[in-house]
Amino acid sequence: MQGQLLAGRYRLADAIGSGGMGRVWRAHDELLHRAVAIKELTAALYAAEGDQAVLLARTRAEARAAARINHSAVVTVHDVLEHDGRPWIVMELVEGRSLADAVKEDGRVEPREAARIGLWVLRALRAAHAAGVLHRDVKPGNVLLSDDGRVLLTDFGIAQIDGDTTITRTGEVVGSVDYLAPERVRGQDPGPSCDLWALGATLYTAVEGRSPFRRTSPLTTLQAVVEEEAADPQHAGPLGPVITALLRKDPAARPTTAAAEHLLAEAAEGRRPDAAQAFVPTQYGGPDHATGGHPAGPPAGAHPVSHATPPTSYVPSAPRTPTAAHPLTRPNAVGPAHPGPGPVGPPTPPAPFTPSAADGRPARRRRRLRTTALVVVVAALVGGGTAIALQQWHPGRTQTDGSGPSPSPSPSSTGARGGQDTPDAWEEIHDPLGFGLSLPKGWKREVYQDEGDLQQIDYTPDGGEHFVRIALDKSPDFSDPYAHQIDLEQQLERLVDYERVTLEKNLYRDRHGSEWEYTWTALAKDTEFPGPRRAIEETYVARDGSEYVVYMSSPAKDWAATVKQFRSVLQSWREPGS
Repeated sequence: MQGQLLAGRYRLADAIGSGGMGRVWRAHDELLHRAVAIKELTAALYAAEGDQAVLLARTRAEARAAARINHSAVVTVHDVLEHDGRPWIVMELVEGRSLADAVKEDGRVEPREAARIGLWVLRALRAAHAAGVLHRDVKPGNVLLSDDGRVLLTDFGIAQIDGDTTITRTGEVVGSVDYLAPERVRGQDPGPSCDLWALGATLYTAVEGRSPFRRTSPLTTLQAVVEEEAADPQHAGPLGPVITALLRKDPAARPTTAAAEHLLAEAAEGRRPDAAQAFVPTQYGGPDHATGGHPAGPPAGAHPVSHATPPTSYVPSAPRTPTAAHPLTRPNAVGPAHPGPGPVGPPTPPAPFTPSAADGRPARRRRRLRTTALVVVVAALVGGGTAIALQQWHPGRTQTDGSGPSPSPSPSSTGARGGQDTPDAWEEIHDPLGFGLSLPKGWKREVYQDEGDLQQIDYTPDGGEHFVRIALDKSPDFSDPYAHQIDLEQQLERLVDYERVTLEKNLYRDRHGSEWEYTWTALAKDTEFPGPRRAIEETYVARDGSEYVVYMSSPAKDWAATVKQFRSVLQSWREPGS
């Protein structure tokens, strides 16, 4: 695609970024002779026909939202064009790196610089809110640091515009799990204060080098957002009380946009903002939980104003199952979660990632974790008996965004259930991510996760009752596959009737690996596919240090056929580039 001319004027050069929803290209506008950035909606290539309209609407909404905001700290949208039946967004080209990249490369950002960055992001949000636009996905990956010192907010891909009809499915919560405000997790409509919460979490990540609420799975992260206080930042300096103020659980207790701007300006000058103490719980009665979940109000003279909109009824989409993996976009029918909302089935465990002493390395940061958790955990978070469908936008899904599932074919002889097909009759799959494997004909591809170094792809014949998942992580937090699985098993012990069948070290492709097989019972209240289930996965670390996981799950009654298919999949598996 490099060198291709779009709309008769934009010449694509090189790809400069990608995520679950799209890819960003450097390009040259041959009409105005200037460099531009063009966002390509790649998710539409793999989405079901019914989901493509939603993805296209979101892309148009992103362009429309950004176009409504006139501010130097917001990436300018120049044009929206149609090509190959998809919209492409032509934007201002920002030479530099994201705040996420800065944290990853440098470890932490100096407090005064973080306050300066936060000040410009806040000004961008103020302009957006004045235009009736909520960003809804403020995070380090969407904050750009230009080489000339500018700070810009980008990716309004899931923005909400006042007066517009919603383009998300009923019960779908969009945004990056780490940066969702607690009221959004509870199902309330987002307001401007939700963006301020996300800014507080973003600044915490900048100065501490880690997200304040990230835990070992998306579900436990959500639980932390709702129930736990962030640990006191150790490297925030004068920015500390400002971050604490922005991260108040009650949106009414957070500072207004104007008050937050004043606080950040003081911190950017190296002065500790005294006014921030009015918003810090410990200054007037301790943490919010000390008052039974209702934070005490600020002292006399402090008047934080709520920007939160009144809560509305919350109707989460039907869950398939509990499951795992980082940006959990949607619980899936077995083991790892599937992206996007929609019916799902029993829980299935996935592969993992988490900094832990289990592999002998210090837990210096928390990052993407492929993990399994129960839907009931989510139910406890939102106060209801159903699960919540989350969509991660990578950024994250990056950007960004996660693509929806492909059409799910009806169960047939190609499924794991019957097992009539033999490997000789299977088709060879050449996945767009570069890996290869063989599967029965008719299995459909679904993008589960695409977040930087972590990518997960599912293939299923029946919408998730039976499926195989391939997880690729180029920078794993575990160097020992066995230790990784031991760490993950501690989470799975919460599954009903969980029982280990095997978990032992092995050699796979002449590399140290580990195979883990287990059973559990999926409950009818949690999944469309209740009953006894079984899963198995092979985890190994390749020569280049990347971790690969081949995972498969099905109802226990189909296990004889499924485990045979698993062995055939392992025999046919090919790493990218092989």
